[in-house]
This record gives sequence, C-alpha cells and structure tokens, in this order.
Amino acid sequence: MSEIVVLFSGQGAQKVGMAKDWVESSATARALAQQADQALGYSLTDIMFEGPEDELTKTSRCQPALYLHGLIGLALLKERLPNLKPVAAAGLSLGEFTAHAAAGTFSFEDGLKIVAQRGSFMEEACQATQGSMAALIGGEEEQVRALAAAANVDVANLNAPGQIVLSGTVEGIDSAIAQAKDFGIRRAIKLNVAGAYHSRLMKSAQDKLAAELASLAISSPQIPVVANFTAAQVSSPDEIRKTLEQQVTGSVRWTESIRTLIAMGHRQFVELGPGKVIAGLVAKIDKDVTVYSIEDLASLEAATETLS
Repeated sequence: MSEIVVLFSGQGAQKVGMAKDWVESSATARALAQQADQALGYSLTDIMFEGPEDELTKTSRCQPALYLHGLIGLALLKERLPNLKPVAAAGLSLGEFTAHAAAGTFSFEDGLKIVAQRGSFMEEACQATQGSMAALIGGEEEQVRALAAAANVDVANLNAPGQIVLSGTVEGIDSAIAQAKDFGIRRAIKLNVAGAYHSRLMKSAQDKLAAELASLAISSPQIPVVANFTAAQVSSPDEIRKTLEQQVTGSVRWTESIRTLIAMGHRQFVELGPGKVIAGLVAKIDKDVTVYSIEDLASLEAATETLS
C-alpha cells in the first residue's frame, strides 16, 4: 500500500477551467460539484469552468472553488487507487480547511460553507482597509522580521527558504519595499492582491470567522493535520478552531509545516490544486522528497500510473 501526504492549494492558484474535465468525465466529480452548487445557492462550478477571471479571482469565490477542486481531485485519486493511503494532510492558508475536510474533521458541506464565509469575511476586510503585500526573495527570516518591524507590517507567509511574504498597509508595504536592500534582502516584489491577507488588517474577518467556527461540528482528524499557525499537528476540536481562527491574521509557517511532515517520516506528497505552486515550494524546502501535482485529467492519470 502506497502512503502519501496530501497537500492543498491556497488562494492565488485558481484558474478558469479548473475541475472542468473532471466533472465532464466523472460521475463522482459531478456529484460533488452539484452538491457544492446546491449548498452555496449559486453555481460556483459555472464560475470555475467559464470565469470570467475577475469573478473567479474574488476572495469569496476562489476560496470555495479551490476547496471543491482539491476534494474532487482527492476523491478521483482514491477511486482510481483504493490501496493508496493518505497518512497526513496540510494546506497552504485556505488549503488548511481542505486538508481538514480530507481528514474528516468536518463534513464536505460544512467545510464548504465555512470556507465561503471565510472568503466573504476576508473580502469585506479588504474593502474596509487599504492593504497590500510584498514577496521578499533572498532574505533570511531574521532580516525579514527586522524589516517588517521597521515598516510596521506583518510577516504573512514563510513559504520556503528565501521566499517570505509581508502584509500590511499600502504605506507600510511601500516602505518595506523601499528599505528591503538595506536589510540585506535581494528583491522585494509588490503582489497584485486585493488586500493584506494574514495581517492585523484581517482582524474583523478573524472575529467573524471565530463566531462561525464556534458552532461548526468538528471531530478529531482521522489522519494528522499540520496547522499553518503552529506548524504542528492539531487534534482536539478546540485546538483546530483556534488555529483556523488565528491563521487569518497570523503567519503561514509553510516551511516549518513541511519540515514537520518530513520529520514524521513522510517522503511522498501529492499536491491537489491548480498549477504546481506547492511542488515548487516543497522542492526549495527539501529537494529529496517527491511531490506529484494533480490538477486535471492528464496529471491525475500520470500520478495514478506512477503511484499504482
């Protein structure tokens, strides 16, 4: 029996056409897609398949879209390879919710609804604040943290060695970009985002999400799930609620999360989401592990062949 760790994409990975070939070719995929549209009260799948891109890019749309895509991909992989065993799960930011659904922490539908609410709350927070983000390339964590303090912004994502993202006010991010070289950072790139995710500017979204998580039916995961906020395994319902809430304004400690999974003895990962963002990050964290990226029918068939 092959053992794999499943990893799920975060916001920014979405693309028009995602999951379309799966839904057209599979009754399992169609059933999940129909369940999602019904639960949300609008056709999420129309937006996923046809766009327009600016509609799919909205935080309130792309988060449930990525959640649905990841879980369809996992269902189809399990269908093809019944002996394949996911032994742990993690996800980048939004993907942590998908990881929990995959681990049985909450139901597919409950997770979808909470993700849709999370997206809406974050979209509202973006509209109410003037936020921005910047990717810093070629800096040590210590240097980046010093720069963040100097510019009064937050460390949003520790994605991979030498790739850290800052988040905060437009003025703060502009100031961080202007000072980056003084702190020994090679490049600072302003990101095209709607707001300051994983920063204190998302506090209103965090508070609203906390209220919704309080009434969400949560079980202990059936496989280990590593949380972004702590980069550690979470198991009790209270701890899961807390880490999912803290993640909205807190740092995504992705580098440490992957190292935690590797330290648990895992070497084989499957990325479920459009593109190969996670595979690229994992390769920078540890080049000796294997990541299979599954985003469409062709990549699903290729992974199935290799893993069977």
